[in-house]
Amino acid sequence: MSARFDKIIQQASTLPVEIQEEIAEQWLEDIENELNWQKTLQQPQDKLSELAREALCQSARGETLAKGFDEI
Repeated sequence: MSARFDKIIQQASTLPVEIQEEIAEQWLEDIENELNWQKTLQQPQDKLSELAREALCQSARGETLAKGFDEI
């Protein structure tokens, strides 16, 4: 265990049990999400590559509009 993580555990252990349970639930959810994300990233990205090629073709044909993130 890293020193920083050990420090977090030590500090969390000083909190009331109810708050410790809330933190534990949040951490478990975050860990599960991270494991799922890592699993997703390890899978072949063929579909994503196909979508990217199609988007580039559409752009080359003038079929796309330039928009900022706040316009989506």
